[in-house]
Amino acid sequence: MGEQQNPAAKTNNENRGAGKSVRQAAWWAAVFAVVGAGSVVAGFETARKTLAAPMAQSGAEVRNVTQAVSSVRLPKTDKNAGAEMERLAPQQLAERLLEGAMQDDEHSLNQLREKVDGWRGQLRNTDQLFDLVLAAMNSADLRVRTAAVDVDLAANNLSKTPESVTQLVWQIQRDPAARGMALWRLGSLGNRGVEPDRVLQILLKYAGSQDEHTRYWAVEGLSMLGNDATLSPLLDRMAHDPSPRVRELAASSIGQAGMLTREERMAAIPHLLNFADDDSLNTTTRELVYGTLRVITGVALGNDVGAWRAWWAGHDPAREQKRGRTTLVRA
Repeated sequence: MGEQQNPAAKTNNENRGAGKSVRQAAWWAAVFAVVGAGSVVAGFETARKTLAAPMAQSGAEVRNVTQAVSSVRLPKTDKNAGAEMERLAPQQLAERLLEGAMQDDEHSLNQLREKVDGWRGQLRNTDQLFDLVLAAMNSADLRVRTAAVDVDLAANNLSKTPESVTQLVWQIQRDPAARGMALWRLGSLGNRGVEPDRVLQILLKYAGSQDEHTRYWAVEGLSMLGNDATLSPLLDRMAHDPSPRVRELAASSIGQAGMLTREERMAAIPHLLNFADDDSLNTTTRELVYGTLRVITGVALGNDVGAWRAWWAGHDPAREQKRGRTTLVRA
């Protein structure tokens, strides 16, 4: 087991050259989305390579990539082609069903969820499949994102077992070239219910590393683990990590990337409001705070903590529930 090379790492190394500059620009376009209203591609796109984060691209390059991404339209899935699809090999069927799931086709999503675990060892982690996984991680439907995680695990021959956690931990410790992808997929396994407490402790250990690259990928893993226990460490990295790129990634993970639920993201708002009031944070970090608030809420308020606190006073779910209970008692 220890001698096997991570299939994703091998594919990524082989295909790094031609598409590298485009993927770099796409990554930075996604970073800008955290302080605006863009795509959740941020963390997930970086997961396809284990290189250090790229240097920032020019504004024109970012706009060009953003326009190219927004112009892509998936072909409509033919809902009457069930018999034809059943004859497809697992690789092609996975691609077709993932496309359908992204088009809100419930049948495709259900078929994908039913079949994906049986495809382990039959799928290849190709660029085409990974691009579809990346697109699915941009879905507003958490069920589609979860299906994409399952496809990626199957394509990398990772079973949902403690043995896979052990395999990835070995790679993290012994194989620096595979560390990034291993930390990211470790979070994916935890999200799918495989030793989530153990996975959290491992990711927290590496999130405190002295090495920026390692902390970055540990944040990727926390984003993919995506439960309420990851919120506090993500907020800590967002506010206090010495690396701007780690802070940006943590903000993206809290705002819309990764596997946190809507309710878990909303739970971050009181902490973000406290950050906005924290004079010890630099201007760039506070910009991330306000940008993350806008992404979570969809509200176009400016960088005025008073305005945000007033808005939250009327939208805090806990206060809404308390008012509802009071009304019920009085009735």
